[in-house]
This record gives sequence, structure tokens and C-alpha cells, in this order.
Amino acid sequence: MAFAGVLSDADVKAALDGCAAADSFDYKKFFKASGLAAKTADDVKKAFKIIDQDNSGFIEEEELKLFLQNFSAGARALTDKETKAFLSAGDSDGDGKIGIDEFAALVKA
Repeated sequence: MAFAGVLSDADVKAALDGCAAADSFDYKKFFKASGLAAKTADDVKKAFKIIDQDNSGFIEEEELKLFLQNFSAGARALTDKETKAFLSAGDSDGDGKIGIDEFAALVKA
């Protein structure tokens, strides 16, 4: 698991189970259930680097769509509606992507 040492498998499974149905993803609930919301700034930064698959320094829409699969390979992709809502919530400067500071604010929201 990509988040070994940062998040517990049980917490990640609970977070994924909580949004298994299409259009049920809520980032606040997910970050809380997975334990990420309670982690240090360094751990949140590690999570960002895992989710930023192309190492661009930003999480783009395509990476958000596959967000849950970073936590478990068998997890579903986010729906277009979920992806756009997630991006909208995190993209505070309106550039169409989520930077590290925006991600940290989203996790701690």
C-alpha cells in the first residue's frame, strides 16, 4: 500500500468502504475516516506526492478522478461529478489544479 507508515490499512479500508457507491464521495469524511486529517503537515505532504502521479507539483483533474485508487488499487474511479466537486473545493486560486498548500487546506478543512 502506498500509504504504509502514514495511514493504517483499517482506516483506509473504512474510508474506502464509506464511499464505495458512485456519487457518495465526500472529501471531508474521507480525510477524517482515513486518518489523514489528523496527520502532520509532513505526512500530508507525503500523501500529496503520492497522489501527484506525474510529479508536476499539482494534482490535476485526471489524477483526482483516480484519487481513491492511490489508497487501494481495486478502488473505483470518482465520477465526473465527484471529481469536479473535489477540484472546485480544493482549487482556491482558480488555476484548474490543486497545489500542495491547497491540498493541505482541503485535508484539514
